[in-house]
Amino acid sequence: MEHRPYRLAEEFDHYLGDPHDPGEVFSYARCADLDDREEFPAAICRRFEEWGLPEQYVPVEYGGRLRDYEQVLQLVRAVARRDLTCAIGHGKTYLGGVCVWVAGSAEQAARLGADIIAGVPVSLGLTERAHGSDLLAGDVRTDDEAPDDGGHWLVSGEKWLINNATRGSVLSLLTRTRPDGGPRGFSVLLVDKRELDADTYRHLPKIRTLGIRGADISGIAFDGARVPKSALVGAEGAGLEIVLKALQLTRTMCAALSLGAGDHGLRLGLDFAEERELYGRRLVDLPQARHVLTGAAADVLLHEAVALVAARAVQAQTAELGVTSAVTKYLLPTGTDRVLADLTGLLGARAFLKGVHADGRFQKLVRDHRLVGLFDGNTLVNLNSLVNQFRSLVRGFRRGTGDTAGAGVACDLTASLPPLDPSRLSLIARHGSGMTASLPASVDEITRRAARNPALAPVAEAARRLLAVTTAVHTDMEEYQGVLTEVPPAAFEAARRYTLCWAGAACLGLWTHSTDHVRDDPATGPLWRDGLWLHTVLDRLLRRLGEPAAAGEETYEDLLGALRAARTEGRLFSLLPQRTPERQPATTGGAAGGSERTSC
Repeated sequence: MEHRPYRLAEEFDHYLGDPHDPGEVFSYARCADLDDREEFPAAICRRFEEWGLPEQYVPVEYGGRLRDYEQVLQLVRAVARRDLTCAIGHGKTYLGGVCVWVAGSAEQAARLGADIIAGVPVSLGLTERAHGSDLLAGDVRTDDEAPDDGGHWLVSGEKWLINNATRGSVLSLLTRTRPDGGPRGFSVLLVDKRELDADTYRHLPKIRTLGIRGADISGIAFDGARVPKSALVGAEGAGLEIVLKALQLTRTMCAALSLGAGDHGLRLGLDFAEERELYGRRLVDLPQARHVLTGAAADVLLHEAVALVAARAVQAQTAELGVTSAVTKYLLPTGTDRVLADLTGLLGARAFLKGVHADGRFQKLVRDHRLVGLFDGNTLVNLNSLVNQFRSLVRGFRRGTGDTAGAGVACDLTASLPPLDPSRLSLIARHGSGMTASLPASVDEITRRAARNPALAPVAEAARRLLAVTTAVHTDMEEYQGVLTEVPPAAFEAARRYTLCWAGAACLGLWTHSTDHVRDDPATGPLWRDGLWLHTVLDRLLRRLGEPAAAGEETYEDLLGALRAARTEGRLFSLLPQRTPERQPATTGGAAGGSERTSC
């Protein structure tokens, strides 16, 4: 199947060259060196700009090429697969512009779009040293100037732990515009530092972080900086609502960071297992190693399926993005951290060492990815967002309401996506989730297919079990649907279980709507035929929901075969075909890793 976002990402990846070649600008060796020196990857970012990546951050109506959010997902995933510091450092410009795409004037958006396309870094100033994720406690304030000059605000206060705070020339800034604050007491200003008096702001020192060491994680302090009233984004007092809606987009796109990390980690783990020899056998031939690899492979495909559907839902189910983004931002960072932890056990000591295995890439990858879960709302923030929507989610599931038609478009990879209408963004999915409401229809569809194809019978049984668990989870959610403050731990657990059910519904929807278009592809067709990837994914979800296993060793062995074939053939292990520019591994006979009698 020819799918445009994957083709474009493949073209971009090949443009960047083989990352194993130290002569390439964007090589593993250069990224390791920059990490050691805690230096921003400026030359690599210029390489992105030469290709035109910034244009993909700007909607077409404002002069860019962004018309498909799945396309942004795959492009950033390609960068993150090589190095998360580069993906986070450059991708922050997209995050910085979203408030304007959501609520800015056409003039503001066109001007910002031109800056971004020209390579001007943009940042998003939300958090403060004393308040963290509590946006309503923010102290950065704006005061009106003297009556004879009502065309400006005076901005004072400090934003801290801000990505690109120093490098960025333009800043989307959440400020207090009413002294008493409150939900209508904050506004967003598009602050252009190039227009400020130099003595009215200063940059705070770069923070040394465990991961993404080269990123510009710093801060900015204002002291009566004169900002024109024309910098107001949207209506005065609407800042919190604008930010929360913008975060629905950014949280969904953060999935690209976890996808890239999962791709990279899985490949490092597979290559190590293929090369390493223990007890006279290659590590990949040992049962425990195979178990770790197949579990990681299934989770990587699970995350990809969820991210695909979520990215398409940005345009297909915009009004439900408050649910979709929270599920995605919770599941993918936590799930990828688990994948990397499992692979750490496979690599042993080499997972922590620099210059011993794969240029120390694995330890850097683990360090870098740990920060992804903190961006744009941490784990508890996203689960709490779901708890706040329990009432509408329970009611919608019982009634079968929600945007089920949009769910079908999100899950059908051949369906055209409508343009994004930011006015449809909502803080609450008022009619429930169309994705979970579509689960019974997906179960019926795979049951019908299983009647014609007996190989699908165990997959259909797993789907029916998922539906039963999903029904029970919504019953549990009902107990906490009125909770707004002092949320009990059991409500967070219900929200966690809900994310797994939503993911299962998305995976079933993706398979039932798209398999007929994909299963005949010579590269990835084996993953789709007879529901191979779906079977293992449902098994992983059911186990995490406390259910018995739904797939046996033979199914996972087939998945391992697909994983190894992709590596040998120079393809990304993925639901859809994509060739990579990386050199192929040497023919393995076990000697490359050396022979030892004990595992490190």
